[in-house]
Amino acid sequence: MPEDIVMNETLKVLETRRSCRNFKPDMVEDEKLEAIVKAGTYAATGMGKQAPIIIAVTNKELRDKISEENRKIGGWNEGFDPFYGAPVILIVLADKAVGTYQYDGSLVLGNLMNAAESLGVASIWIHRAKEEFESEFGKKILADLGIEGDYEGIGHCALGYAAEPAKAPAPRKENYAYYVR
Repeated sequence: MPEDIVMNETLKVLETRRSCRNFKPDMVEDEKLEAIVKAGTYAATGMGKQAPIIIAVTNKELRDKISEENRKIGGWNEGFDPFYGAPVILIVLADKAVGTYQYDGSLVLGNLMNAAESLGVASIWIHRAKEEFESEFGKKILADLGIEGDYEGIGHCALGYAAEPAKAPAPRKENYAYYVR
């Protein structure tokens, strides 16, 4: 492979990003957080309709309430933090009126995680946002923020600084890709 392809920074980020399950309590700097969120807004969306929205939660009290609700939905024991101590939660929701909303929201989450990695910020995608925002708990968060519409929770991107080095990637499975030339 040509050297300029092997050394490409974007490809390096895509190959090295790993989910973090042990975060330091240190808050992500505003400049980095804003850049990560902005990257999420540039994800491809069906017909350019931009169905997703991102709620950036850095308020510890709300972060902890969301964590507790997520824990209950997941069925874990009291005291477990499904966000692994991450101080920031980016919640991605998408407008159900747009036919591609789930795919669009998933691409936003991918952009958020890859942008975070490029800035030295660790991340993990956490599920159960759908259940959270179908409940009165989630509906109240949206109402308190003045967000109107029929949104479905797609996922959470938990962000922070890793408390330990990322593990090596698992080997790629055989026959992951097929080429028809």
